[in-house]
Amino acid sequence: MVDLFLNRVLVENNSDQDELNTEREIIGILENRILLLFFASAECETCQTFVPVLNRFFKKLKDPAYIEYPKLLALIYISLDKSEEQQEKVLKELHKRTLFLAFEDPYRKELQAMFKVKDIPAVVVLRPDGSVLSPNAVQDISHLGTDCFRNWQESAELVERTFMLNEDFDDPNLRSVTDPVRRLKYKTEDDKRKTRWWKLWVKEKYGNEEEEKDETWDMKRKNGDKGIWRMR
Repeated sequence: MVDLFLNRVLVENNSDQDELNTEREIIGILENRILLLFFASAECETCQTFVPVLNRFFKKLKDPAYIEYPKLLALIYISLDKSEEQQEKVLKELHKRTLFLAFEDPYRKELQAMFKVKDIPAVVVLRPDGSVLSPNAVQDISHLGTDCFRNWQESAELVERTFMLNEDFDDPNLRSVTDPVRRLKYKTEDDKRKTRWWKLWVKEKYGNEEEEKDETWDMKRKNGDKGIWRMR
């Protein structure tokens, strides 16, 4: 999914409209995330009606005022507007953490063709590996709300790492419902790593001791043979 936007310039929809134009910046903001490509235009009345719905959906998943940790989600507006003024009109209504391509970037049209977007509004949902989870999630977002993300997350096998370990986070009231599953997954991985490390340590420690014992036994046996030879 990150590859889609490497060597491209993404702009943040904040007051400064900061540009993300380096590989490191693009990877940092898109890697290991479910990506929403929002295709729309200011001339589309249905798009204008859907924008507040999408904003509420995105805000509930990204805003710390609603949740303790922002979800692994990114939203990019792919403008199909006929002018830069129209694009700016839509961006003013979209969440400030939305990303977008500059109006003069022809890649907007390439993405529309790539994902076969014919009707708008359209929200193409992509897994972190770039494969399509949903060709158009507008209806799902409108009717299911944030439950969509849970479904996408499970389908994409995306596991959040933004949680504290059990020994560092002892208040059970602050844990999410999915914590036990996530903890089990990472505990299992940790146990595997610890097991591999233990085996290597034991092999190195006791393997060397066995070699030393073998060398000592060989020396004693040789010295013993010499003693027997002298006695003869």
